[in-house]
Amino acid sequence: MVRDQILFRGMAESGITRAMEKIPRHLFVPPSVKDFAYEDRPLPIGYGQTISQPWMVASMTTLLEVSPGMKILEIGTGSGYQAAILAFLGARVFSIERLKPLMEEAKKTLGSIAPDIQVLFGDGRKGYPIEAPFDRILITAAAEKIPPPLFEQVKERAIILSPLRNTDGTERLLVKRIDGILQSDEWGEYCRF
Repeated sequence: MVRDQILFRGMAESGITRAMEKIPRHLFVPPSVKDFAYEDRPLPIGYGQTISQPWMVASMTTLLEVSPGMKILEIGTGSGYQAAILAFLGARVFSIERLKPLMEEAKKTLGSIAPDIQVLFGDGRKGYPIEAPFDRILITAAAEKIPPPLFEQVKERAIILSPLRNTDGTERLLVKRIDGILQSDEWGEYCRF
């Protein structure tokens, strides 16, 4: 998967590609789609949700600029695959899922792969103030805008990354860099969630 889909498309070998080689994606998908686990496409994981395509996971992780020891809040645990990649890179990961069955399944899967990840049930739009501030916040589902409470839960120098839905129905990654009171936006590639 990594060589044929990620490196082939121009991404340099890195901790991210090593993480994707080490973490078995097939453990994060239901048995009905295991045969497709290493294809570069999103796959259904139940409850109307999907595991993101590998290229999107690699792209979003690259845009986050993760360093070991960073505290990251992930909103939308889904299967837990993205959280596992972040933890492999040395981040302290807190992941919130709004669908209890998905949260429970992700917790079970991550228990043997990345037991230090805190998987929580709740409304990610509220963030997780008890563990704030965060170095990075990653939203893994398309939204109209970044929920305002999240801006109060980041460190003075931070990144919030979210796929945002445009008025024309397309979705595009937004990298919001925060440096004290200054904020800058950088638009990434088009995506679908």
